[in-house]
Amino acid sequence: MNTKKIIHTIYENTKTLIGALIIAVLIRSLLFQPFYIPSSSMEPTLLVGDRIFVSKYTYGYSKHSFPFSPNITKKRFFSKSPERGDLVVFKTPQDNRTDYIKRIIGLPGDSIQFVNGEIFINNNKILREKIENKKIIRCGNFILETNTYLETLPNGLKHLATYRKKGSLQNTQVYKVPENHYFLIGDNRDCSKDSRYLDSVGYVNNLNLVGEAKLIFFSNDTKISSLLKFWNINKSFRAERLFKGL
Repeated sequence: MNTKKIIHTIYENTKTLIGALIIAVLIRSLLFQPFYIPSSSMEPTLLVGDRIFVSKYTYGYSKHSFPFSPNITKKRFFSKSPERGDLVVFKTPQDNRTDYIKRIIGLPGDSIQFVNGEIFINNNKILREKIENKKIIRCGNFILETNTYLETLPNGLKHLATYRKKGSLQNTQVYKVPENHYFLIGDNRDCSKDSRYLDSVGYVNNLNLVGEAKLIFFSNDTKISSLLKFWNINKSFRAERLFKGL
């Protein structure tokens, strides 16, 4: 093969690679992005080892829609307001870099308070029904003794939430959600760093919303085996969570 053909081959392969990279970045930025769940803060809804697809277009686009959050704009385009109960991936306000996933329970202007372990939204206690839950609920490496409830938010959305039998956040201050901000908490209520902790997470600005969790596309129980030990996949793979909608 002469030098001219070698250069042409390298050029064509590079062009194909760059084109594929551009398409991948566009899909990741504008349509769907995969995320891995590393913590137990959203149990029983999301488990450590779940891999999910997040819709990037649901709430429109901001600088956080793109890789590395380039400082190209301070606006959100094609913006659509999230609904109470949505599962949202967002950049933490403290560093605008770390990805968290929590559930929105407070909209701009809402008052939120925990009283004796129950949630009040705008002075109205949300409905909840205690249910039997035989699944193990964790907080890191610890197994929690919990009660599980089916909660109904003011807009009618129902979801599961767990509380430690000896809860750590039974009573809180009144949180007043600022304009253009949201109040998000984990479904594993006593094992979640979220908007209740104003010094570390707090209220989340509309611009920090990355997208809405839509689907679990793969799940592996890391307590049994990592994916690197592929010979154990038959023991750790959670087939019942495959392509589960959220």
